[in-house]
Amino acid sequence: MNVLKFGGSSVANATTIESVIDIVKQQSEKQSLYVVVSAMGGVTDLLLQAGEEASNNNENYKNTLVEIEKRHLEAVKSLIPVISQSAIISKVKAQLNTLESLCEGVYLLSELSPKTAAVIASFGEILSSYIIVEAAKVKGLDIILKDSRELIVKTINSKVTIDYKETNDNIKEFADHNTHKVSLFPGFVARTKDGEPTTLGRGGSDFTAAILAAATNADELQIWTDVSGMYTANPKLVKQAKPVHHISYQEAMELSHFGAKVIYPPTIHPVLEKDIPILIKNTFKPKDQGTLVTRKVNDRKRPVTGISHIDSISIISLEGSGMVGIPGFSKRLFETLFLENINVILITQASSEHSICLAIEATDARKAKEVLDTTFEFEISKHKLDPVKIEDDVAIIALVGDNMYHHQGLSGKMFSTLGKNNVNIRAIAQGASEKNISVVIEKKDIKKALNTLHERFFEVKTKQLNLFITGVGNVGSKLIEQLEQQKSYLKDKLRLKIRVVAISNSRKMIFDEHGIGLDSWGQKLEKGEKADAREFFAKAKEMNLRNSIFVDNTANPDIAKIYKHYLAESMAVVTCNKIACADEYTNYEELQNLSRKFNASFLYETNVGAGLPIIDTLNNLIASGDNIHKIQAVLSGSLNFVFNNYKEGVTFHDIVKQAQQQGYTEPDPKIDLSGIDVARKILILARESGKVMELENIENEAFLPKESLETTSVDAFLQSVEQNEKHFKEILDSANKKGCRLKYVAQYEEGEAKVGLQFIPFDHPFYNLEGSDNIVLFYTDRYPKQPLIVKGAGAGAEVTASGIFADIIRIGKK
Repeated sequence: MNVLKFGGSSVANATTIESVIDIVKQQSEKQSLYVVVSAMGGVTDLLLQAGEEASNNNENYKNTLVEIEKRHLEAVKSLIPVISQSAIISKVKAQLNTLESLCEGVYLLSELSPKTAAVIASFGEILSSYIIVEAAKVKGLDIILKDSRELIVKTINSKVTIDYKETNDNIKEFADHNTHKVSLFPGFVARTKDGEPTTLGRGGSDFTAAILAAATNADELQIWTDVSGMYTANPKLVKQAKPVHHISYQEAMELSHFGAKVIYPPTIHPVLEKDIPILIKNTFKPKDQGTLVTRKVNDRKRPVTGISHIDSISIISLEGSGMVGIPGFSKRLFETLFLENINVILITQASSEHSICLAIEATDARKAKEVLDTTFEFEISKHKLDPVKIEDDVAIIALVGDNMYHHQGLSGKMFSTLGKNNVNIRAIAQGASEKNISVVIEKKDIKKALNTLHERFFEVKTKQLNLFITGVGNVGSKLIEQLEQQKSYLKDKLRLKIRVVAISNSRKMIFDEHGIGLDSWGQKLEKGEKADAREFFAKAKEMNLRNSIFVDNTANPDIAKIYKHYLAESMAVVTCNKIACADEYTNYEELQNLSRKFNASFLYETNVGAGLPIIDTLNNLIASGDNIHKIQAVLSGSLNFVFNNYKEGVTFHDIVKQAQQQGYTEPDPKIDLSGIDVARKILILARESGKVMELENIENEAFLPKESLETTSVDAFLQSVEQNEKHFKEILDSANKKGCRLKYVAQYEEGEAKVGLQFIPFDHPFYNLEGSDNIVLFYTDRYPKQPLIVKGAGAGAEVTASGIFADIIRIGKK
């Protein structure tokens, strides 16, 4: 014989009830069945709501009762033929009238006792079980309804204390006289030794089924629910979670204790003693394999079986010297909580005995503080103990697995994985059996923590990065294009899954934590909300996704000011915007310190040389112990393009305009031609070399006329350049007469830096630098005469995007 239990979601309405009856009918053809059913999904909450409203003299309880009646009568009318409905509806209404009378009494007395609350809550199972039995008879099943309150007896009015002797005797007597193929029982309900109705607590229908299975030595206990078994994590929060097909009783108890809502924790105890397997199945996908729970599981290689959590938790803490070395202190503490029926979920105590921390249900926190402050009133008055402290809005995350004790370093992997994503651990507990590692974290971090740990312990070393991209002009649009083009390669070769979860331009911004389709982002962005850099950050913080990276493809100083907020939330920053790293040194240093403090990468390779590995090369030289003596460089692809193409027969204005149109310059080309852009780049290299330097310390030998430098708009600047063609022609002629080429050179030497236009002779490494290429010469201890040279394309949207892409990949591989 098998015992089958169907939860609230499985019997939520007429359609799901028909699925349940089909499953029962199919199995009853092979063997006898005991079937336990819960209340229709959500009805227990409505019943408790009605009782609470009545106790508060809120007449809305009548509307709540109408909703309860409506749901049950709709089920009857859908499941039962019209000719048979009258008697069944009459019986359902009789039960509902009794319920209404109870609530009316509560309303008049303005009081809801625990006993009355239990009676009110039990109506859900009583009604659903009756309707399901009658519907099953219509389908031709040989079925009987047995009230569980006649069988299951509680010793005291608590959640799970059962008088197993009397209960088992009752069940045996029923079984001996029962001749029906299927016996159906309402779950959740029971009676006391005195015959008073009571309940088994929330989730008690599982317990009912386990009690029946153990008492009858059933072949199997089946728990039918709305998911295909127990998962590696909550599939509603972790999309990559997958069913675990076989787990042990111990693992199931640990996972269910820490919030896996598939089964109710006490369920396992009665069947564990009898070695009765538990099979968890999906009512809506009955062909899915589900999860089998037995005493032992063989041939499992993975150390962690699942990750679970409890989210409605508070921490209560006691601290003080009055605890140290005092025998019986813990006894007084736990006895006080026991007497108030307050369950302790997690315990951690300092080895100095100076403090103890307990995790309990959030609803019990205030009562726990009150009774503990009373118990330790003397010690608190003498300042030997501090008053009890409460910390709300926390949650417990637990790694569970029978094989965890065989593997070293799991705790370290767990803590480091959470730490890298700015998930602060408030308390830690690990059992001596090493089958569970539990940590207390902030409630807001649950989803991020679960996904981060699942990725670390269950996924095929594929790391998911979540990008928040601002700036989708030339560079940004190319970056998105490259991300879409390379997504298969990244996943297959680098085990990286990159999702763009937010995009912003100067007008609009959009967000989607599941990922924005990169084939249609433009149309979606046009329909987005109004862009705001600080709101963009606030939304990114609120989304609280693991492995978050903020990508700045702009030259906007306001956006650069917000980098520190991202870093302080452990969100990496990748940028081609030079303003932040060329800002005041104290701000540059603050960003570096925040990056180290919060373990958040701050990468800006494209600040100097677009996609060229200039900063990376410099950092590697310094990290390996080399010393920088001099840096000479052509660092402006736009200026190199301009002076390489400025010749007889072409105006300087036309070349500048061409460079702007091809994306070699900033949107405002004056930034490039004034030398400020190059000055920022050499400043960044000087700072990366270890020099404390400000932008104003760099000598800038401007070649633009004063009136061009003083223009206030792009159009005015281009007009000024056109009007000063004679000035530029004279510079070009001077260079040609000397057999030199014009190059805008940056130099850092002996702690000094300067930028300016130079005449480069034919034998210099810069002479043959073509197009928009950049070149950097590093003179160091190891390269004193023949410098280390980095050379290549140093401008253009595509190469700049590729440099940003490379920084993103570098973070992913970290």
